Amino acid sequence: MSVLEKEQVLKTEDAIEYLKISKPTFLKYVHLGRIRATKAGKGWRVLLSELNRFLKGEEN
Repeated sequence: MSVLEKEQVLKTEDAIEYLKISKPTFLKYVHLGRIRATKAGKGWRVLLSELNRFLKGEEN
């Protein structure tokens, strides 16, 4: 099984709970490109590793 197959994908609500930030703040960071996420229907999907990268303050 590859690394990507093991990667956890979070929905918007799960991501904001994990980061402990508001939904508007999460959406601002997504639109500014600080958090890389994919639009899925009316919400967003983001990898757990991406949230951890964001929390560490890494740019790329």
